[in-house]
Amino acid sequence: MVPLTLYLVVSFSGSEEPVCRYRGDPDSPLLSQDGDIMLGGIFSFHSSWKDRQNTYMHQPLPLQCTSLNFRAFQFAQTMLFAIEEINNSSDILPGTSLGYKMYDTCGSVARSVKVSLAVANGIEVEPAFFEAPCMRPAQVQTIMGETSSSPWMAVATVIGPFYIPMISHFATCACLSDKTKYPSFLRTIPSDYYQSRALAHLVKHFGWTWVGAIRTNDDYGNNGMATFTETAQQLGVCLEYSVPFYRTDSEDRIQKIIEVIKASTSKVIVAFMSHLDMDVLIHALSQYNLTGYQWVGSEGWILDSQTAALDRYHILDGAIGLSIPKAHVTGLKEFILDIKPFNSSNSKLFTEFWETLFNCRFKKSESSAGADRECTGHEDLTGVQNSFTDMSLMPIFNNVYKGVYAVAHALHKILSCKKTCNNTVKLEPFTILQNIKNIHFKTKEGDEVHFNEDGDPPARYEIINWQPRENDAVDFVTVGLHDASLPPDKQLDLQSDSIIWVQNSPQVPVSVCSEKCPPGTRKVLQKGKPVCCYDCVQCADGEISNTTDSFTCVRCHPEFWSNERRDACIKKEAVFLSYEEIMGALLTAASLFGTCMTAAVAFIFFRYRKTPIVRANNSELSFLLLFSLTLCFLCSLTFIGRPSEWSCMLRHTAFGITFVLCISCVLGKTMVVLMAFRSTLPGSNVMKWFGPAQQRLSVLGFTLIQVIICILWLTISPPFPFRNFREFKDKIILECALGSPVGFWAVLGYIGLLAILCFIFAFLARKLPDNFNEAKFITFSMLIFCAVWITFIPAYVSSPGKFSVAVEIFAILASSFGLLICIFVPKCYVILLKPEKNTKKNIMGKGAPKSN
Repeated sequence: MVPLTLYLVVSFSGSEEPVCRYRGDPDSPLLSQDGDIMLGGIFSFHSSWKDRQNTYMHQPLPLQCTSLNFRAFQFAQTMLFAIEEINNSSDILPGTSLGYKMYDTCGSVARSVKVSLAVANGIEVEPAFFEAPCMRPAQVQTIMGETSSSPWMAVATVIGPFYIPMISHFATCACLSDKTKYPSFLRTIPSDYYQSRALAHLVKHFGWTWVGAIRTNDDYGNNGMATFTETAQQLGVCLEYSVPFYRTDSEDRIQKIIEVIKASTSKVIVAFMSHLDMDVLIHALSQYNLTGYQWVGSEGWILDSQTAALDRYHILDGAIGLSIPKAHVTGLKEFILDIKPFNSSNSKLFTEFWETLFNCRFKKSESSAGADRECTGHEDLTGVQNSFTDMSLMPIFNNVYKGVYAVAHALHKILSCKKTCNNTVKLEPFTILQNIKNIHFKTKEGDEVHFNEDGDPPARYEIINWQPRENDAVDFVTVGLHDASLPPDKQLDLQSDSIIWVQNSPQVPVSVCSEKCPPGTRKVLQKGKPVCCYDCVQCADGEISNTTDSFTCVRCHPEFWSNERRDACIKKEAVFLSYEEIMGALLTAASLFGTCMTAAVAFIFFRYRKTPIVRANNSELSFLLLFSLTLCFLCSLTFIGRPSEWSCMLRHTAFGITFVLCISCVLGKTMVVLMAFRSTLPGSNVMKWFGPAQQRLSVLGFTLIQVIICILWLTISPPFPFRNFREFKDKIILECALGSPVGFWAVLGYIGLLAILCFIFAFLARKLPDNFNEAKFITFSMLIFCAVWITFIPAYVSSPGKFSVAVEIFAILASSFGLLICIFVPKCYVILLKPEKNTKKNIMGKGAPKSN
């Protein structure tokens, strides 16, 4: 670090204006030319300086600069070209000449501040002879030059309060757009804010979600990488590592960076670096043969031919990055190359430049010690290939050119120039600054020049691809454009087919922490790792993901279910007991068989209706019972098929009413048997109160109660068709919801009550004297009936879906067959096979006595 030796001593004498005396060593410009209006320039003509130990016992010696920088010469020559072109033009600043003073910063931030103060104050004489008013105006109207952001931040902080315009052609740090800190700073190169975001979008475009990053450890690299990291995270790109690097880093530090790269799994490296740092880094990478990585570069080095020349091991082949759009300035190349060692006012600088350029030395010169030949001053640049003759940085030269013209156009307006300029106008730095901010013009090549409110130009970049060619050379091929002024979806324009990737591969490299999760799966982040590292887990049943890299699975609509691949919802199968399936067909067959069997019994009874066995126990109730059994068998059919509003109401009510009618008939027959034998007792007159009319009324009364229960059920909360999604995940059960469970169980309870009464009466009459005591058969039939329906309750509650319907149908059929078989089959057996027993005498138990 170079200590500043700038001291001002203020003295006052009476009413005179205060006088400032300079204390310290003066700084003289390396290049200068007088003019009506002076422009200042600060360039790193040398890129380094000799180290020295300060003892703090005496004043430090002036900085001794080393390592001549050809790039700075090119930038300075461009500034001279623009000034000379303006001075020779009658269209801009006619009759007014521009002069310049250019200082060397030696690549030092401290020296940059010192020479910027010198160029502003115009201190070029020995301190003892320098004495000037403290309030005198600035000696230059603008300061230009310097390529790095860090020196400009320091300079703009010191010079900014004086509002002297400062224009940079290559300082890109987004922090310099902060006008509260740097109010007078402008630039002709876009801010890194746009470049960093464009790099992040470029990385995302190629599907690289797992990348490494190296940055220059200064304001340019740190701020640029911070914006890149923020944007990358928003786009779903993760950084495996981000390491700082500076060209003066120790070997141990460089070794650690190499180890980080070797240990990484990412195959893409984003390098946000200056060309000076990249030159040092590429040398270190070459020693370890770190090839096979896809490099993504910032404009600081992606278009630098010197970096490409140092890449002897083709580590950077296939690199892709952003660059300032290619430009051409007519006559500039010839002007830069038209240089002679003795045609300048500062022959010392040009002598050193010439000796370094041709590796020779002039007589009495020590600047090129070790050169093997003597310089003549007439050496020919033709055929010389180095960074000075290379014009690949013409876009940056164009930025210098545009900066000079921006100042000239602002001065042209301030001085109200037409055919001549009003040179009596007092030039104030703030006025010049405001006019530069508001200029809008086109250069002779057609490039538009203007600044936004932050002092930045429009952000347009070319996308450059390093394509190797023969003789170890590299072509910088433009493969696309990025224009930040366009809508987001149109900013990036790429010709991907023309890109050559790392190791001359035509295929886009892959750099991901985890492979993409296919449709049907979702991401599950790996613990302790970035969001780009995840496992792919299949969606659960009933959930899908139909996009790649989905973070969540979406649950299907209740009527749909996920397919096997879990990438689409398919309509659930509607399940109900149908006639087409085996179970439905069997139950239908059983129902029809029971109906036919009942009809057959009814036919037999009708055919033999005058026989004693038919007439013995109220044949009218028998026929009514057979009719109700027929309805019981048929009502089971209403439970089969797709449930509808009418079928749901019909099936339960029909079942309840027909079964009550059936049980009422059985109950009537049981009571007839019981009363008939009671009436044979002396003095009994029971049958008078339970004759045929009373029997009909009892059946009607019992049935009417069930009808009332069903009417109330249907009125208050009737059964309705219902889609059951709970029982099966992948099926919809179409069933009849009960509506009111109280109504359903009231119907069943009433049937059960009548059945129990019937069972009790039949049980009481089972031992009455009669060869054909019907009560015995009724008792057995009621026993079967009750057993079936007691078993039905838990089976019905626990059976899922259509099986509950099948259980209910089975209970109806089983109990109906039980009644039919137990009550009527024995009678049919006697009627058809034992007609000799079908006599009144035999039925009454008065047949012939049994033989011994």
